[in-house]
Amino acid sequence: MRASQPALLAAGRVIAELRDSMVTQWADWLGDRITAAPTIPRATVEREFRLLFDVMTEMVGPLRREVNAVWFHVCEHYGRVASARGLAAGEVVEELQFLRELLIRNLAPVLVAMRARQGMAIMLRLNRVIDKGVAVAVVGYTDALVATLFSQNGVPSFSADHDVGDVERQLDVLEQELQSVSQQFE
Repeated sequence: MRASQPALLAAGRVIAELRDSMVTQWADWLGDRITAAPTIPRATVEREFRLLFDVMTEMVGPLRREVNAVWFHVCEHYGRVASARGLAAGEVVEELQFLRELLIRNLAPVLVAMRARQGMAIMLRLNRVIDKGVAVAVVGYTDALVATLFSQNGVPSFSADHDVGDVERQLDVLEQELQSVSQQFE
């Protein structure tokens, strides 16, 4: 089952148009968890959410194959930042499940207006993309956790020495990577 190009573009437009409201809703759903650890500020987490939505917009569009590597990089970074935020692995998965729910709720009116086969194809594609993203985010989370343990000779530390500026620079690079791929095919 494949979604048509117009159906994919319609879904991408809805994701792009509703991105900011979905980011706000996602952050609100997380509540105190988003700022539970003072290591990563809320604005940085919300910026990462926006980037996830931006890449997701491209993942349902004509550049889905080209943007696939960017999706993996962004999800891996999300997992690493989740580690810095002090989340458990299950919380990383749960947060990305919120992304799935937001997309389903907000795309529902568009998908219902399509032929059933087209709407189902889009939802299957989005679910596949999110499932791959969850797996990569958990790998990023685990890598960050292992790196932390090795750097401290296996002794866990609860220090808040994460460099927010470094996280911001990494987000800059990921945003530029997305923009570069998008501009190549304009």
